[in-house]
Amino acid sequence: MTLQSSDKRSPSLLDASSEVFVHDLAALSPTDATAWGISGFEGDLQDFSPDYWNAIAERNRDMVADVDAFDDGTDDNDDEEDFDDVDRVTADVLRDRVCLDLALHHQGETLANLNNIDSPVQTIRDTFLIMPRETDDDVENLRERLSRVPDALHGYCESLAEAASQGHVAAVRQVEEVVSQCEDLADEDSVLQHLGLDENDPVVVEAQEAFARVAGWLAEQLAPHAPHVDAVGRDRYEMFSHLHVGEFVDLDEAYQWSLEQLRDIDAQQLQVAQQLYGPGTTIREAMKKLNADERYLIRGTDALQEWMQKTADQAIADLDGVSFNIPEQARQVECLIDPAGTGGIFYTPPSDDFSRPGRMWWSVPKTQEVFHTWQELTTVFHEGVPGHHLQISQTLVEKDLNLWRRVACWNSGHGEGWALYAESLMKELGYHEDPGNLMGYLDAQRLRAARVAIDIGIHLNKRNPECTGLWDASYARSFLRENTSMNEDALYFELNRYLGWPGQAASYAIGQRLWLNLRDEAISQGQTLAQFHSKALSYGSIPMGILRDQVLN
Repeated sequence: MTLQSSDKRSPSLLDASSEVFVHDLAALSPTDATAWGISGFEGDLQDFSPDYWNAIAERNRDMVADVDAFDDGTDDNDDEEDFDDVDRVTADVLRDRVCLDLALHHQGETLANLNNIDSPVQTIRDTFLIMPRETDDDVENLRERLSRVPDALHGYCESLAEAASQGHVAAVRQVEEVVSQCEDLADEDSVLQHLGLDENDPVVVEAQEAFARVAGWLAEQLAPHAPHVDAVGRDRYEMFSHLHVGEFVDLDEAYQWSLEQLRDIDAQQLQVAQQLYGPGTTIREAMKKLNADERYLIRGTDALQEWMQKTADQAIADLDGVSFNIPEQARQVECLIDPAGTGGIFYTPPSDDFSRPGRMWWSVPKTQEVFHTWQELTTVFHEGVPGHHLQISQTLVEKDLNLWRRVACWNSGHGEGWALYAESLMKELGYHEDPGNLMGYLDAQRLRAARVAIDIGIHLNKRNPECTGLWDASYARSFLRENTSMNEDALYFELNRYLGWPGQAASYAIGQRLWLNLRDEAISQGQTLAQFHSKALSYGSIPMGILRDQVLN
Protein backbone atom coordinates (compact mmCIF):
# COMPACT_ATOMS: atom_id res chain seq x y z
CA MET A 1 0.00 0.00 0.00
CA THR A 2 1.48 3.34 -1.04
CA LEU A 3 0.58 6.18 1.28
CA GLN A 4 -0.15 9.65 -0.03
CA SER A 5 -1.11 12.67 2.01
CA SER A 6 -4.44 12.85 0.14
CA ASP A 7 -5.55 9.43 1.43
CA LYS A 8 -8.00 9.71 4.31
CA ARG A 9 -7.14 7.20 6.98
CA SER A 10 -8.34 7.40 10.55
CA PRO A 11 -5.68 6.71 13.20
CA SER A 12 -5.93 3.20 14.58
CA LEU A 13 -5.53 1.92 18.12
CA LEU A 14 -1.98 0.92 17.23
CA ASP A 15 -1.31 4.44 15.93
CA ALA A 16 -2.61 5.91 19.18
CA SER A 17 -0.46 3.55 21.23
CA SER A 18 2.57 4.40 19.07
CA GLU A 19 1.99 8.11 19.60
CA VAL A 20 1.86 7.63 23.39
CA PHE A 21 5.02 5.55 23.06
CA VAL A 22 6.86 8.43 21.37
CA HIS A 23 5.77 10.95 23.99
CA ASP A 24 6.79 8.58 26.79
CA LEU A 25 10.20 8.13 25.17
CA ALA A 26 10.46 11.91 24.79
CA ALA A 27 9.89 12.32 28.55
CA LEU A 28 12.52 9.68 29.29
CA SER A 29 15.00 11.02 26.71
CA PRO A 30 14.61 14.80 26.36
CA THR A 31 17.42 15.00 23.80
CA ASP A 32 15.29 12.81 21.54
CA ALA A 33 12.33 15.10 22.19
CA THR A 34 14.44 18.00 20.92
CA ALA A 35 15.53 16.05 17.84
CA TRP A 36 11.94 15.04 17.10
CA GLY A 37 10.58 18.55 17.67
CA ILE A 38 8.39 17.57 20.65
CA SER A 39 7.96 20.50 23.03
CA GLY A 40 7.80 20.48 26.80
CA PHE A 41 11.21 18.99 27.57
CA GLU A 42 13.55 21.74 26.38
CA GLY A 43 15.27 22.27 29.72
CA ASP A 44 15.48 18.60 30.67
CA LEU A 45 18.26 16.08 30.15
CA GLN A 46 18.27 12.35 30.79
CA ASP A 47 20.86 11.17 33.31
CA PHE A 48 22.10 8.07 31.41
CA SER A 49 22.21 6.11 34.67
CA PRO A 50 21.35 2.39 34.94
CA ASP A 51 17.85 3.41 36.07
CA TYR A 52 17.44 5.42 32.86
CA TRP A 53 18.39 2.50 30.63
CA ASN A 54 16.10 0.18 32.62
CA ALA A 55 13.21 2.61 32.24
CA ILE A 56 13.70 2.71 28.46
CA ALA A 57 13.76 -1.10 28.37
CA GLU A 58 10.60 -1.34 30.47
CA ARG A 59 8.75 1.05 28.15
CA ASN A 60 9.95 -0.96 25.15
CA ARG A 61 8.61 -4.17 26.70
CA ASP A 62 5.25 -2.53 27.29
CA MET A 63 5.11 -1.40 23.66
CA VAL A 64 5.80 -4.89 22.35
CA ALA A 65 3.06 -6.21 24.62
CA ASP A 66 0.66 -3.63 23.17
CA VAL A 67 1.49 -4.69 19.62
CA ASP A 68 0.89 -8.34 20.48
CA ALA A 69 -2.39 -7.57 22.23
CA PHE A 70 -3.72 -5.54 19.30
CA ASP A 71 -2.57 -8.22 16.88
CA ASP A 72 -4.28 -10.96 18.89
CA GLY A 73 -7.50 -8.94 18.71
CA THR A 74 -7.40 -8.78 14.92
CA ASP A 75 -9.77 -11.21 13.19
CA ASP A 76 -11.51 -11.59 9.86
CA ASN A 77 -14.54 -9.46 10.76
CA ASP A 78 -13.13 -6.14 9.56
CA ASP A 79 -13.78 -4.43 12.89
CA GLU A 80 -12.44 -0.96 13.61
CA GLU A 81 -9.97 -2.48 16.05
CA ASP A 82 -8.42 -4.73 13.41
CA PHE A 83 -5.08 -4.06 11.78
CA ASP A 84 -5.17 -2.52 8.31
CA ASP A 85 -2.26 -2.68 5.87
CA VAL A 86 -0.51 0.28 7.50
CA ASP A 87 -0.85 -1.28 10.96
CA ARG A 88 0.62 -4.56 9.76
CA VAL A 89 3.74 -2.76 8.57
CA THR A 90 3.92 -0.76 11.80
CA ALA A 91 3.62 -3.94 13.87
CA ASP A 92 6.35 -5.70 11.90
CA VAL A 93 8.67 -2.72 12.17
CA LEU A 94 8.01 -2.22 15.88
CA ARG A 95 8.70 -5.85 16.67
CA ASP A 96 11.91 -5.82 14.63
CA ARG A 97 13.30 -2.55 16.02
CA VAL A 98 12.10 -2.63 19.61
CA CYS A 99 12.95 -6.28 20.18
CA LEU A 100 16.47 -5.64 18.90
CA ASP A 101 16.82 -2.73 21.30
CA LEU A 102 15.68 -4.97 24.13
CA ALA A 103 18.12 -7.70 23.17
CA LEU A 104 20.99 -5.21 23.16
CA HIS A 105 19.93 -3.95 26.58
CA HIS A 106 19.68 -7.44 28.03
CA GLN A 107 23.19 -8.18 26.81
CA GLY A 108 24.63 -5.09 28.51
CA GLU A 109 25.33 -3.12 25.32
CA THR A 110 23.41 0.00 26.37
CA LEU A 111 25.12 0.36 29.75
CA ALA A 112 28.55 0.01 28.16
CA ASN A 113 27.86 2.28 25.15
CA LEU A 114 30.99 4.34 24.49
CA ASN A 115 32.56 5.32 21.18
CA ASN A 116 33.81 8.37 19.32
CA ILE A 117 30.57 9.24 17.50
CA ASP A 118 27.35 7.78 18.92
CA SER A 119 27.34 7.51 22.69
CA PRO A 120 26.09 9.73 25.54
CA VAL A 121 28.98 12.22 25.51
CA GLN A 122 28.22 13.08 21.87
CA THR A 123 24.47 13.06 22.55
CA ILE A 124 24.91 15.62 25.34
CA ARG A 125 27.27 17.76 23.27
CA ASP A 126 25.24 17.68 20.07
CA THR A 127 21.80 18.39 21.53
CA PHE A 128 22.88 22.01 22.08
CA LEU A 129 23.55 22.36 18.35
CA ILE A 130 19.89 22.07 17.43
CA MET A 131 18.36 23.96 20.37
CA PRO A 132 16.98 27.37 19.38
CA ARG A 133 18.49 30.43 21.05
CA GLU A 134 16.52 33.34 19.56
CA THR A 135 14.33 34.29 22.55
CA ASP A 136 14.88 34.74 26.27
CA ASP A 137 12.91 31.52 26.87
CA ASP A 138 15.18 29.68 24.43
CA VAL A 139 18.27 30.86 26.29
CA GLU A 140 16.74 29.92 29.64
CA ASN A 141 15.94 26.41 28.33
CA LEU A 142 19.48 26.07 27.11
CA ARG A 143 20.84 27.21 30.49
CA GLU A 144 18.54 24.78 32.31
CA ARG A 145 19.62 21.82 30.17
CA LEU A 146 23.27 22.79 30.51
CA SER A 147 22.84 22.89 34.32
CA ARG A 148 21.85 19.20 34.16
CA VAL A 149 25.02 18.12 32.36
CA PRO A 150 26.96 17.25 35.57
CA ASP A 151 24.21 14.87 36.75
CA ALA A 152 23.91 13.33 33.28
CA LEU A 153 27.65 12.69 33.10
CA HIS A 154 27.65 11.28 36.64
CA GLY A 155 24.84 8.89 35.71
CA TYR A 156 26.70 7.88 32.57
CA CYS A 157 29.78 6.99 34.61
CA GLU A 158 27.56 4.91 36.91
CA SER A 159 26.32 2.95 33.88
CA LEU A 160 29.84 2.43 32.56
CA ALA A 161 30.98 1.27 36.01
CA GLU A 162 28.12 -1.21 36.29
CA ALA A 163 28.84 -2.53 32.81
CA ALA A 164 32.51 -2.89 33.70
CA SER A 165 31.59 -4.92 36.79
CA GLN A 166 29.84 -7.31 34.39
CA GLY A 167 32.86 -7.48 32.10
CA HIS A 168 31.51 -5.11 29.42
CA VAL A 169 33.94 -2.30 28.56
CA ALA A 170 34.54 -0.63 25.20
CA ALA A 171 37.96 -1.00 23.60
CA VAL A 172 40.64 1.23 25.05
CA ARG A 173 40.92 3.08 21.74
CA GLN A 174 37.34 4.32 22.14
CA VAL A 175 37.89 5.27 25.79
CA GLU A 176 40.89 7.37 24.78
CA GLU A 177 38.90 9.07 22.02
CA VAL A 178 36.09 10.03 24.39
CA VAL A 179 38.64 11.24 26.95
CA SER A 180 40.00 13.57 24.25
CA GLN A 181 36.51 14.81 23.37
CA CYS A 182 35.70 15.49 27.03
CA GLU A 183 38.98 17.39 27.41
CA ASP A 184 38.08 19.49 24.37
CA LEU A 185 34.70 20.31 25.94
CA ALA A 186 36.46 21.31 29.16
CA ASP A 187 39.12 23.46 27.50
CA GLU A 188 39.09 27.15 26.70
CA ASP A 189 37.21 27.90 23.48
CA SER A 190 35.02 24.85 24.05
CA VAL A 191 31.80 24.71 22.05
CA LEU A 192 30.04 25.10 25.40
CA GLN A 193 31.34 28.65 25.52
CA HIS A 194 29.63 29.49 22.24
CA LEU A 195 26.03 28.61 23.07
CA GLY A 196 24.87 32.17 23.60
CA LEU A 197 25.59 32.27 27.35
CA ASP A 198 28.34 34.22 29.03
CA GLU A 199 31.43 32.00 29.17
CA ASN A 200 31.70 32.79 32.90
CA ASP A 201 28.08 31.78 33.56
CA PRO A 202 28.20 29.25 36.43
CA VAL A 203 26.31 26.61 34.41
CA VAL A 204 28.93 26.83 31.63
CA VAL A 205 31.79 26.58 34.11
CA GLU A 206 30.18 23.68 35.99
CA ALA A 207 29.43 21.77 32.78
CA GLN A 208 33.03 22.18 31.65
CA GLU A 209 34.30 21.04 35.04
CA ALA A 210 32.03 17.99 34.80
CA PHE A 211 33.50 17.05 31.42
CA ALA A 212 36.99 17.45 32.90
CA ARG A 213 36.06 15.09 35.76
CA VAL A 214 34.67 12.53 33.33
CA ALA A 215 37.85 12.70 31.25
CA GLY A 216 39.87 11.96 34.38
CA TRP A 217 37.55 9.15 35.50
CA LEU A 218 37.60 7.48 32.10
CA ALA A 219 41.38 7.66 31.89
CA GLU A 220 42.08 6.58 35.47
CA GLN A 221 39.21 4.24 36.33
CA LEU A 222 37.77 2.77 33.13
CA ALA A 223 40.72 2.62 30.73
CA PRO A 224 42.68 0.09 32.85
CA HIS A 225 39.78 -2.36 32.38
CA ALA A 226 39.33 -1.69 28.66
CA PRO A 227 40.39 -4.40 26.20
CA HIS A 228 43.04 -3.60 23.61
CA VAL A 229 41.25 -5.73 21.00
CA ASP A 230 38.89 -3.80 18.72
CA ALA A 231 37.04 -6.79 17.25
CA VAL A 232 33.63 -7.63 18.73
CA GLY A 233 33.38 -11.12 17.18
CA ARG A 234 30.84 -12.71 14.85
CA ASP A 235 27.95 -13.20 17.28
CA ARG A 236 27.85 -9.59 18.46
CA TYR A 237 28.54 -8.28 14.98
CA GLU A 238 25.61 -10.21 13.48
CA MET A 239 23.27 -8.51 15.95
CA PHE A 240 24.73 -5.07 15.22
CA SER A 241 24.54 -5.73 11.49
CA HIS A 242 20.84 -6.63 11.75
CA LEU A 243 20.26 -3.51 13.83
CA HIS A 244 21.90 -1.20 11.31
CA VAL A 245 21.00 -2.84 7.98
CA GLY A 246 17.49 -3.98 8.85
CA GLU A 247 18.09 -7.29 7.13
CA PHE A 248 20.00 -10.48 7.82
CA VAL A 249 23.18 -10.20 5.78
CA ASP A 250 25.46 -12.96 4.56
CA LEU A 251 28.55 -11.31 6.02
CA ASP A 252 31.10 -13.49 4.27
CA GLU A 253 29.49 -12.87 0.89
CA ALA A 254 29.24 -9.12 1.62
CA TYR A 255 32.94 -9.05 2.49
CA GLN A 256 33.93 -10.68 -0.82
CA TRP A 257 31.53 -8.42 -2.72
CA SER A 258 33.16 -5.33 -1.20
CA LEU A 259 36.61 -6.42 -2.38
CA GLU A 260 35.24 -6.99 -5.89
CA GLN A 261 33.65 -3.53 -5.79
CA LEU A 262 36.98 -2.00 -4.83
CA ARG A 263 38.73 -3.63 -7.77
CA ASP A 264 36.02 -2.40 -10.16
CA ILE A 265 36.08 1.16 -8.80
CA ASP A 266 39.87 1.23 -8.95
CA ALA A 267 39.71 0.40 -12.68
CA GLN A 268 37.12 3.16 -13.26
CA GLN A 269 39.21 5.72 -11.36
CA LEU A 270 42.31 4.82 -13.34
CA GLN A 271 40.38 5.40 -16.56
CA VAL A 272 39.21 8.81 -15.32
CA ALA A 273 42.75 9.75 -14.20
CA GLN A 274 44.07 9.12 -17.68
CA GLN A 275 41.13 10.95 -19.22
CA LEU A 276 42.03 13.95 -17.07
CA TYR A 277 45.79 14.02 -17.39
CA GLY A 278 46.84 11.57 -20.08
CA PRO A 279 48.08 7.98 -20.39
CA GLY A 280 50.22 6.71 -17.56
CA THR A 281 48.65 9.00 -14.95
CA THR A 282 47.98 7.18 -11.69
CA ILE A 283 44.94 7.76 -9.52
CA ARG A 284 47.04 9.40 -6.81
CA GLU A 285 48.72 11.69 -9.32
CA ALA A 286 45.35 12.73 -10.70
CA MET A 287 43.98 13.45 -7.23
CA LYS A 288 47.04 15.53 -6.37
CA LYS A 289 46.55 17.60 -9.51
CA LEU A 290 42.84 17.96 -8.80
CA ASN A 291 43.65 19.26 -5.33
CA ALA A 292 45.83 21.97 -6.89
CA ASP A 293 43.28 22.89 -9.55
CA GLU A 294 41.76 26.30 -8.83
CA ARG A 295 38.47 25.24 -10.45
CA TYR A 296 37.81 22.92 -7.52
CA LEU A 297 39.27 24.97 -4.66
CA ILE A 298 37.38 26.68 -1.84
CA ARG A 299 39.22 28.60 0.87
CA GLY A 300 37.66 29.17 4.26
CA THR A 301 34.54 27.87 5.95
CA ASP A 302 32.43 30.88 4.92
CA ALA A 303 33.06 30.10 1.25
CA LEU A 304 32.43 26.39 1.90
CA GLN A 305 29.09 27.15 3.52
CA GLU A 306 28.07 29.42 0.64
CA TRP A 307 29.01 26.78 -1.95
CA MET A 308 27.14 24.05 -0.03
CA GLN A 309 23.99 26.16 0.11
CA LYS A 310 24.08 27.12 -3.55
CA THR A 311 24.68 23.50 -4.64
CA ALA A 312 21.92 22.12 -2.43
CA ASP A 313 19.41 24.74 -3.59
CA GLN A 314 20.19 24.04 -7.24
CA ALA A 315 19.67 20.29 -6.81
CA ILE A 316 16.22 20.92 -5.32
CA ALA A 317 15.27 23.21 -8.19
CA ASP A 318 16.51 20.73 -10.81
CA LEU A 319 14.93 17.56 -9.46
CA ASP A 320 11.51 18.76 -8.32
CA GLY A 321 8.84 17.56 -10.73
CA VAL A 322 11.29 15.42 -12.71
CA SER A 323 12.60 12.41 -10.78
CA PHE A 324 10.76 13.39 -7.60
CA ASN A 325 7.76 15.38 -6.46
CA ILE A 326 9.48 17.22 -3.65
CA PRO A 327 7.12 18.31 -0.87
CA GLU A 328 6.94 22.06 -0.45
CA GLN A 329 8.22 21.75 3.13
CA ALA A 330 11.38 20.01 1.85
CA ARG A 331 12.37 22.71 -0.61
CA GLN A 332 14.59 24.39 1.96
CA VAL A 333 17.68 22.94 3.62
CA GLU A 334 20.15 24.91 5.73
CA CYS A 335 23.88 24.32 5.23
CA LEU A 336 25.97 25.05 8.32
CA ILE A 337 29.42 24.57 9.83
CA ASP A 338 29.52 22.45 13.00
CA PRO A 339 31.69 24.16 15.66
CA ALA A 340 32.65 20.82 17.28
CA GLY A 341 35.15 20.26 14.47
CA THR A 342 35.39 16.48 14.84
CA GLY A 343 35.70 15.88 11.11
CA GLY A 344 32.32 14.30 10.42
CA ILE A 345 29.60 15.41 8.00
CA PHE A 346 26.02 14.87 9.07
CA TYR A 347 22.38 15.89 8.70
CA THR A 348 19.89 16.87 11.41
CA PRO A 349 16.23 16.48 10.42
CA PRO A 350 13.42 19.02 10.59
CA SER A 351 11.01 19.01 13.47
CA ASP A 352 7.74 17.24 12.73
CA ASP A 353 6.03 20.56 11.94
CA PHE A 354 9.05 21.87 9.97
CA SER A 355 9.39 24.89 12.29
CA ARG A 356 13.02 23.80 12.56
CA PRO A 357 14.39 23.15 9.06
CA GLY A 358 16.55 20.24 7.98
CA ARG A 359 20.23 21.08 8.30
CA MET A 360 23.40 19.81 6.66
CA TRP A 361 26.48 20.16 8.89
CA TRP A 362 30.16 20.11 7.97
CA SER A 363 32.17 19.42 11.14
CA VAL A 364 35.42 20.95 9.90
CA PRO A 365 38.64 20.16 11.81
CA LYS A 366 40.19 23.32 13.20
CA THR A 367 43.30 22.88 11.07
CA GLN A 368 41.42 22.64 7.75
CA GLU A 369 41.04 25.80 5.66
CA VAL A 370 41.10 24.45 2.09
CA PHE A 371 38.32 22.36 0.56
CA HIS A 372 38.02 20.62 -2.79
CA THR A 373 34.64 20.61 -4.51
CA TRP A 374 35.55 17.62 -6.67
CA GLN A 375 35.54 15.60 -3.42
CA GLU A 376 32.60 17.28 -1.72
CA LEU A 377 29.93 17.56 -4.45
CA THR A 378 28.56 14.05 -4.05
CA THR A 379 28.29 14.55 -0.27
CA VAL A 380 25.93 17.49 -0.78
CA PHE A 381 23.63 15.15 -2.72
CA HIS A 382 24.04 12.52 0.02
CA GLU A 383 23.06 14.84 2.88
CA GLY A 384 20.63 17.10 0.99
CA VAL A 385 18.46 16.31 -2.03
CA PRO A 386 17.86 13.64 -3.18
CA GLY A 387 19.54 12.17 -0.08
CA HIS A 388 18.70 12.46 3.60
CA HIS A 389 16.85 15.75 3.44
CA LEU A 390 14.36 14.55 0.85
CA GLN A 391 14.06 11.10 2.39
CA ILE A 392 13.36 12.31 5.92
CA SER A 393 11.18 15.24 4.87
CA GLN A 394 9.08 12.91 2.72
CA THR A 395 8.50 10.72 5.77
CA LEU A 396 7.42 13.70 7.88
CA VAL A 397 4.72 14.76 5.40
CA GLU A 398 3.22 11.25 5.29
CA LYS A 399 0.62 12.00 7.95
CA ASP A 400 -1.02 8.58 7.52
CA LEU A 401 2.09 7.26 9.26
CA ASN A 402 1.91 7.53 13.02
CA LEU A 403 4.33 9.70 14.98
CA TRP A 404 6.68 6.83 15.79
CA ARG A 405 7.02 5.91 12.13
CA ARG A 406 7.59 9.56 11.15
CA VAL A 407 10.09 10.77 13.71
CA ALA A 408 11.44 7.99 15.92
CA CYS A 409 12.06 5.02 13.63
CA TRP A 410 15.41 5.14 11.86
CA ASN A 411 17.23 2.32 10.14
CA SER A 412 20.72 2.96 8.81
CA GLY A 413 20.58 0.45 5.96
CA HIS A 414 17.46 2.20 4.72
CA GLY A 415 18.57 5.76 5.51
CA GLU A 416 22.26 5.67 4.65
CA GLY A 417 21.65 3.17 1.88
CA TRP A 418 19.18 5.61 0.34
CA ALA A 419 21.67 8.47 0.62
CA LEU A 420 24.27 6.43 -1.27
CA TYR A 421 21.62 5.43 -3.78
CA ALA A 422 20.93 9.16 -4.17
CA GLU A 423 24.60 9.73 -5.01
CA SER A 424 24.53 7.03 -7.67
CA LEU A 425 21.23 8.37 -9.03
CA MET A 426 22.80 11.81 -9.50
CA LYS A 427 25.58 10.17 -11.50
CA GLU A 428 22.95 8.47 -13.67
CA LEU A 429 21.25 11.83 -14.16
CA GLY A 430 24.47 13.42 -15.44
CA TYR A 431 25.63 15.44 -12.44
CA HIS A 432 29.11 13.91 -12.47
CA GLU A 433 29.96 14.24 -16.16
CA ASP A 434 32.84 16.56 -15.28
CA PRO A 435 35.81 14.13 -14.90
CA GLY A 436 36.97 15.78 -11.68
CA ASN A 437 33.54 15.45 -10.08
CA LEU A 438 33.31 11.89 -11.39
CA MET A 439 36.61 11.10 -9.66
CA GLY A 440 35.12 12.47 -6.43
CA TYR A 441 31.97 10.38 -6.80
CA LEU A 442 34.03 7.26 -7.40
CA ASP A 443 36.24 8.16 -4.46
CA ALA A 444 33.15 8.33 -2.22
CA GLN A 445 31.85 5.00 -3.55
CA ARG A 446 35.27 3.47 -3.00
CA LEU A 447 35.32 4.66 0.62
CA ARG A 448 31.93 3.05 1.29
CA ALA A 449 33.04 -0.25 -0.24
CA ALA A 450 36.25 -0.09 1.79
CA ARG A 451 34.16 0.40 4.92
CA VAL A 452 32.43 -2.93 4.35
CA ALA A 453 35.76 -4.74 4.02
CA ILE A 454 37.26 -2.99 7.05
CA ASP A 455 34.22 -3.31 9.27
CA ILE A 456 33.57 -6.99 8.59
CA GLY A 457 37.26 -7.82 8.26
CA ILE A 458 38.21 -6.45 11.67
CA HIS A 459 35.21 -7.43 13.72
CA LEU A 460 35.04 -10.97 12.33
CA ASN A 461 38.82 -11.47 12.61
CA LYS A 462 39.22 -12.23 8.91
CA ARG A 463 42.52 -12.63 7.09
CA ASN A 464 43.42 -9.49 5.22
CA PRO A 465 43.24 -9.43 1.40
CA GLU A 466 47.01 -9.94 1.04
CA CYS A 467 46.81 -12.96 3.39
CA THR A 468 49.67 -11.53 5.45
CA GLY A 469 47.75 -11.82 8.69
CA LEU A 470 44.46 -10.90 10.33
CA TRP A 471 42.79 -7.53 9.97
CA ASP A 472 43.80 -5.10 12.72
CA ALA A 473 43.76 -1.33 13.22
CA SER A 474 47.18 -0.84 11.69
CA TYR A 475 46.32 -2.74 8.53
CA ALA A 476 42.92 -1.05 8.36
CA ARG A 477 44.55 2.38 8.54
CA SER A 478 46.81 1.57 5.58
CA PHE A 479 43.89 0.03 3.70
CA LEU A 480 41.73 3.09 4.29
CA ARG A 481 44.54 5.43 3.25
CA GLU A 482 44.96 3.44 0.05
CA ASN A 483 41.26 3.55 -0.75
CA THR A 484 40.36 7.15 -0.01
CA SER A 485 41.62 10.66 -0.60
CA MET A 486 40.48 12.08 2.77
CA ASN A 487 42.97 14.04 4.87
CA GLU A 488 44.64 12.42 7.88
CA ASP A 489 42.41 14.11 10.49
CA ALA A 490 39.26 12.81 8.81
CA LEU A 491 40.82 9.40 8.18
CA TYR A 492 41.74 9.05 11.85
CA PHE A 493 38.21 9.91 12.95
CA GLU A 494 36.61 7.61 10.38
CA LEU A 495 38.71 4.60 11.27
CA ASN A 496 38.01 4.94 14.97
CA ARG A 497 34.34 5.25 14.14
CA TYR A 498 34.35 1.88 12.34
CA LEU A 499 36.26 0.25 15.17
CA GLY A 500 33.88 1.52 17.84
CA TRP A 501 30.49 1.35 16.10
CA PRO A 502 30.39 -2.13 14.53
CA GLY A 503 28.01 -2.73 11.65
CA GLN A 504 27.02 0.89 11.09
CA ALA A 505 29.61 1.93 8.51
CA ALA A 506 29.07 -1.25 6.48
CA SER A 507 25.33 -0.57 6.36
CA TYR A 508 25.84 2.29 3.86
CA ALA A 509 27.09 0.25 0.90
CA ILE A 510 25.11 -2.84 1.86
CA GLY A 511 21.98 -0.69 2.09
CA GLN A 512 22.75 0.93 -1.27
CA ARG A 513 23.10 -2.51 -2.83
CA LEU A 514 19.69 -3.50 -1.42
CA TRP A 515 18.13 -0.26 -2.73
CA LEU A 516 19.54 -0.80 -6.22
CA ASN A 517 18.34 -4.40 -6.29
CA LEU A 518 14.90 -3.31 -5.08
CA ARG A 519 14.66 -0.62 -7.76
CA ASP A 520 15.57 -3.10 -10.49
CA GLU A 521 12.90 -5.52 -9.28
CA ALA A 522 10.28 -2.76 -9.02
CA ILE A 523 10.98 -1.50 -12.53
CA SER A 524 10.85 -5.05 -13.87
CA GLN A 525 7.33 -5.22 -12.40
CA GLY A 526 6.35 -2.16 -14.43
CA GLN A 527 6.92 0.72 -12.00
CA THR A 528 8.47 3.88 -13.40
CA LEU A 529 11.47 5.41 -11.65
CA ALA A 530 9.35 8.25 -10.22
CA GLN A 531 6.67 5.79 -9.07
CA PHE A 532 9.30 3.66 -7.37
CA HIS A 533 10.77 6.66 -5.57
CA SER A 534 7.35 7.85 -4.42
CA LYS A 535 6.24 4.45 -3.22
CA ALA A 536 9.49 3.43 -1.54
CA LEU A 537 9.87 6.68 0.41
CA SER A 538 6.25 6.68 1.59
CA TYR A 539 6.88 4.02 4.25
CA GLY A 540 9.48 5.92 6.26
CA SER A 541 12.80 4.50 7.40
CA ILE A 542 11.91 0.85 7.90
CA PRO A 543 14.05 -2.30 7.75
CA MET A 544 14.99 -3.17 4.19
CA GLY A 545 13.49 -6.65 4.29
CA ILE A 546 10.09 -5.25 5.30
CA LEU A 547 10.36 -2.47 2.70
CA ARG A 548 11.02 -4.99 -0.07
CA ASP A 549 7.87 -6.93 0.80
CA GLN A 550 5.80 -3.75 0.61
CA VAL A 551 7.26 -2.23 -2.56
CA LEU A 552 7.03 -5.49 -4.49
CA ASN A 553 3.63 -6.40 -3.02
